[in-house]
Amino acid sequence: MSSIIQQAIRAKKASRLLAVLDSATKNDALHRMAGVLEHSSDVLLSLNREDVNDACEQPLASAALARMTLTPEKLQQMAVGLRAVAALEDPVGKTLLRSELDDGLELKKITSPFGVIAAIVEARPDAVTQLCALALKSGNALMIKAGAEIRRTTSAILAAFVKALESTAIPANVFTNVEGREATHELLALQDYVDLVVPRGSAELVRFVFANTRIPVIGHAEGVCHIYVESSANQEMAISLILDAKTQAPATCNAVETVLVDQAIAGEFLPTLFERLRSAGVKVRGCAATRAICGPDVELVDATEWHTEYGDLTLAMRIVRGIDTAIEHIEKFGSHHTDCIVTEDQQAASCFLRSVDSAGVFHNVSTRLADGYRYGFGAEVGIATGKLHARGPVGLEGLVTYKYVLSGSGQCVKEYVGPNAGQFTHEAAESSVMA
Repeated sequence: MSSIIQQAIRAKKASRLLAVLDSATKNDALHRMAGVLEHSSDVLLSLNREDVNDACEQPLASAALARMTLTPEKLQQMAVGLRAVAALEDPVGKTLLRSELDDGLELKKITSPFGVIAAIVEARPDAVTQLCALALKSGNALMIKAGAEIRRTTSAILAAFVKALESTAIPANVFTNVEGREATHELLALQDYVDLVVPRGSAELVRFVFANTRIPVIGHAEGVCHIYVESSANQEMAISLILDAKTQAPATCNAVETVLVDQAIAGEFLPTLFERLRSAGVKVRGCAATRAICGPDVELVDATEWHTEYGDLTLAMRIVRGIDTAIEHIEKFGSHHTDCIVTEDQQAASCFLRSVDSAGVFHNVSTRLADGYRYGFGAEVGIATGKLHARGPVGLEGLVTYKYVLSGSGQCVKEYVGPNAGQFTHEAAESSVMA
C-alpha cells in the first residue's frame, strides 16, 4: 500500500471525527491556528525567503514570484482570514427541508460535509491557509498538494496548524501535506477515499485536473470575462470600470479580457478609452471597426481569437450592434465566469442580467468584484463555472453536501400499498433551522 493511500485512509478517519464536532470547537481551533501563524512569523518568513531565492534561479514569471512571496503584511492578512472564517455561520447541520410524510414519519434534508477534499494548489501560501480554514469549518479533512516552489513554506504552515490543534478535539490528520513529483497523479486517482477535488491556480492547472480524475471537481478552466458598454452608459464610469477590471490585477481570473462597445457610441467613446488604456500600459487589440476608429496601433483580433484569456495587460475590444449582439458574443466566446453591462437603461440591464448565462452577471461594477472574500464568504476555494452543486465564488456553502434523514416508529412500505393503503400527508414544516 502506497504512502499516499495510507495518508488518505488517515484523512478519511479524521473526516468522520471532524464531521460531528460542534461549531465552538472548530472556531476555537481556527483562532488557535491564527495565533500560531502570527507567533511563527519569523520562521515562516525565513523559510519562505529560501523558497523565493530558489525560485529566482528558475524561469518564473514575476506575477508568480509575487504570489509565492510572503511579507509580514500578507502573513497578518492570512491570520485575519482565519479569524474571519471562524466568525462565519457553520454550514454543517442546517435543515434545508423538513416534511411530515405521515403522522410520526418525519423527513429532513440536512447539510453535511463531503468528507475528504483534495486541493491541488500552485505556489500560493495564502491559498494554503484559506483552504485549511474553509475545510476545517465545513467539517472536511484536507489533503493539499501545493506547488514545489513553496515546499518549505507549505510544510511550515501545515506544521504550525497541526501544532495549534494539539490541545483540541480535532485530529491532526485533518490536514495532510502531500509532497513529491508523482503525488498529483496519485492523489487524483484516489476516488475510493477522496470526495471532492479543488484546483487552485492557472487555467492550465484546472484543465489538467479535470482531465486526470474521476473525482468530482469544483473549478473553472478559464476566465474570459466581458464588459459590454451599452449606448446609454455613463462613459466616464465605463472607462473607470474597464481600467479597474483590466489593470488592478490583470493575471486574475476575474479580470476583463474583452470589452464590447455599442456601435451607437463607438465613434465618441473608443478614442478616449483607447488613450486611457494606453496611458495605463494596456496593449489594445480589436476588430476591424475598432482599428478604423482608433488607428493602426490597435492589433487586429482574428475571428478565432475572441475566446482568449490574456492574463496580462492586454485587452480586446469589439464594436457590436446592440445588446442582442453583445449577448450572442458572450455566449459564443465567453467562459461563463463573470460578465458585466455598463448602462443607465434599466430595461437593458434587466435583459442582460436575465439572459447572460454566467456564474456572475454584473451591472455597473468591475468584474474584479467577483470574489468570495468580497462577497462576505470569508475566503474562497475558487470560482466555479459549472452548474451542478456550486457556482461562482465557492465558500463554506460550496463545501457541504446534504443527506436525507427519515425518522419514524416502525413504518413499512406495505402500510401504503393495496386497497386500504395509508396516505402520505407530505406536510412541509419550517426549513433552514439547525438539526
